[in-house]
Amino acid sequence: MSEEQNDKAQRPNVKQRVVDREWPLPHAEPEEVGMSSERLARIRPAMQRFVDEGKDPGFVTLVARKGKVVDFEAQGYMDIESKRPVRKDTIYRLFSNTKPIAGVATMICVEEGLLKLDDPLSKFIPAFKNQVVPLPDPSPPEEMRRNLTPPGVINTVPARRATTIRDCLRNTTGFISVADVPMSYRAKYKEALDTLSFAGMNQSVSIEETVQALAKLPLDSQPGTRFTYHVGYPILGRVLEIVTGMTLTTLLEERIFKPLGMTDSSFYLPEEKTERFATLYRPKLVDDRWTLVVGDWPQTSDKVKGPKTYFDAGGGAGGVLSTVADYARFAQMLLNGGRLDGVRILGRKTVEMMTCCHTPEDMAVTLAGPGFGFGMGVGVYKGVAVPQLRSAGTYGWWGVGGTACYVDPKEEMVWLCFTQVMYDQAFDNYPHEEFERLVYQSLE
Repeated sequence: MSEEQNDKAQRPNVKQRVVDREWPLPHAEPEEVGMSSERLARIRPAMQRFVDEGKDPGFVTLVARKGKVVDFEAQGYMDIESKRPVRKDTIYRLFSNTKPIAGVATMICVEEGLLKLDDPLSKFIPAFKNQVVPLPDPSPPEEMRRNLTPPGVINTVPARRATTIRDCLRNTTGFISVADVPMSYRAKYKEALDTLSFAGMNQSVSIEETVQALAKLPLDSQPGTRFTYHVGYPILGRVLEIVTGMTLTTLLEERIFKPLGMTDSSFYLPEEKTERFATLYRPKLVDDRWTLVVGDWPQTSDKVKGPKTYFDAGGGAGGVLSTVADYARFAQMLLNGGRLDGVRILGRKTVEMMTCCHTPEDMAVTLAGPGFGFGMGVGVYKGVAVPQLRSAGTYGWWGVGGTACYVDPKEEMVWLCFTQVMYDQAFDNYPHEEFERLVYQSLE
């Protein structure tokens, strides 16, 4: 039987797949796919300790191997104050777990000849023509510096090359992060910086305004030479809108979410789904003790009540909303080489290119640590520097709001761990690392 015939034979009833989110993929006893039931059973009590200690409100976790779910748990609370229990169909803010979805959308456009990875941004957005980079500051004495450079003047040179689509996806654009802007920029670029400071927080600032503001600033470094996280993704999303003639939300809906049966994935939420939308928490130090306080209520969230016009390909303003079930289908599609249930989203070789490392060997990839690089929207473990349980070639990413998903092609495994706490590592909270350890020690 061919791969396509096998896909059709195992394809579930579409109506059942849309309605019943208990099993987003076929399920199996762990021993059928080389995992231990006894060891997987350690996951639930271990994750419950994070809930009992007040570090996380609750979790939805999933492990799939060889295309079959072997463990799928929901525990704790969707909302601590009301004690609403977590459901398996709880909806989460993905934040940067939106980036792999943007990577797939970009590769769809590459396959269709709408763009190339090494196309310059200026091909689609003319404001990015003639990029410049500040001259290195020789740090002379203050008196000499005053004589050399008049106030408000920033000495620049032309960029050696243009920023490309590939740079946006692998975070090597050369663009400056607003948090790192030097004081010397504050007067000269005040309007642009004010716009960028509100982007993603003030929903009246559009992605188009964000892109145009960023184009007015000098680069922070030569394109391709430094890893600067996220800043190129809003621009990437705008490029995707230009080349497809669709809004980013429509593009994702039509080309990824609908074909994969991701019925609970979107940038914004209809009010009738609010009861499944998790409260977002953040840590706060109160009387020398870390506690969780509400960062975003579902009932008043911009994701439900806002203008619903800010579509950030990198996850700004919360990014895409999704469930573990939906995202597991997305991840399994990648593991399958671009196909799921007889529907092909990407070609097999395109997925291979997307999920390999595109950052230079000697480039430090912040947020991931030694031994990691970045592909087209995904972090990639290269298997060097620091040994890890995950196999070399494992790819995926996480979101600042507490979501994580990784795909291990060598072990034919997908694992997801979703909670909803901003910056949980700020108070020595590492649930995803604990979950990963428990998953890998369950392999036979």
